[in-house]
Amino acid sequence: MTITRTNWSKAPWMLPNKDDLKIELAQCLDEGKDIGELEDEFAALAAMEEGEEFLRRAETLLDATAALPVRAEYLHREPSHLMDIRAERPAAVAYPAPDKAILLDKALGGWQGRAAGCLLGKPAEGRRRWQIEKLLNAQDRWPLDRYFSKTASEDVLRECGFTHRGLELFEEGITCMVEDDDTNYTVTGLAIMKSGGADFTPEDVARFWLGNIPLFHVCTAERVAYINLTMGIAPPASASVRNVYREWIGAQIRADFFGYVNPGNPARAAEFAWRDAAISHVKNGIYGEMWVAAMLAAAYVCDDVQAVIRAGLGQIPATCRLTAAVERVIADYRAGKTYWQMVDDLHARWDENFGHHWCHTISNAEIVAIALLWGEKDFERTICGAVIPAFDTDCNAATAGSVLGVMLGASALPVKWIAPMNDTLLTGVAGYHRVSLTAMAEETVAMMG
Repeated sequence: MTITRTNWSKAPWMLPNKDDLKIELAQCLDEGKDIGELEDEFAALAAMEEGEEFLRRAETLLDATAALPVRAEYLHREPSHLMDIRAERPAAVAYPAPDKAILLDKALGGWQGRAAGCLLGKPAEGRRRWQIEKLLNAQDRWPLDRYFSKTASEDVLRECGFTHRGLELFEEGITCMVEDDDTNYTVTGLAIMKSGGADFTPEDVARFWLGNIPLFHVCTAERVAYINLTMGIAPPASASVRNVYREWIGAQIRADFFGYVNPGNPARAAEFAWRDAAISHVKNGIYGEMWVAAMLAAAYVCDDVQAVIRAGLGQIPATCRLTAAVERVIADYRAGKTYWQMVDDLHARWDENFGHHWCHTISNAEIVAIALLWGEKDFERTICGAVIPAFDTDCNAATAGSVLGVMLGASALPVKWIAPMNDTLLTGVAGYHRVSLTAMAEETVAMMG
């Protein structure tokens, strides 16, 4: 019997296609791999019609790239195993114990800040910088300073790519925080710890995904890992087998609960994040989640944005690409560059029209760092500053809002951004389809070590 695989063109991230091979080539070059004679096979497949033979050769090529060595002259040391990552960290920094009297306020600030940032960025997800700016200028609302509105002509909405977005994402129709993968993963982290405790493992994370999250509720690296898991490929191999998205932003957006539940303990938060990230990501994909979790843990006890950002960097390799990128942002801030110069510089380095750049951990981590630094502890400036550059708008505003939400606490967050959600979060996680943000914060505090 001949088995022909389904054409998944309308359900992406299921089987490799030509775009995936472009991403894989860029990913290999990013990682410092020597593609050598495989360059000819990349070129041959780029010219080949997609079909069964293409799939066979593409999968063989992906298996071959996984085994490629890193060039001897490559400047970065980027391990994926936890003990190796710890060996590459900078010198440890001690953090004070958190004030228990304010834990709930800060945890709730994180949940609310993440939801508000995500909701702000969600209508603009996938839009380009010029589209966001054109829509807001047409509404006389530039630069961004409130939730998006649909009060524009159909022609403008269509050109800017906002017609297909539901009214529940715009200020005219907001009644809660709608379901989104950014907040699904925050609830997932809570649910994993609630069922498995603080000693949960990557295997526990994998089992929870398979039992509680539908396949099509996960994207890119997570969907590939999910498929690998169903085929019996256990972590950490589930993260790397034919996974061209292995350094994309997916793990970075899963970090928050692991930071929330470890106040004042960035190292423990980063370890929890590693256990989660290792099932779907490698190298800088893992570091992104560790960086964010550690920042959030430090945000409970640090009131300086640079100190919080450095607390995150303190848990990842000092010589990795993510550290280099964020350190460059900090240096530019200290040198007095303007926010708008930073946005221009970002777009000069990263091509928002290339999926590998648009959705990479590092490009989006730079935006988070820019938003936090130039936002200068103003919640509105911070989350809006994470959306204006485009790229992964909902993810970046959610992360920046989360970090600042913990730093400031819920009692200091502007009513303008929090009240429209009515303390309600919708998710796709089994058992948590409609929850209270306050209840999630209370459960978080109850699980703190």
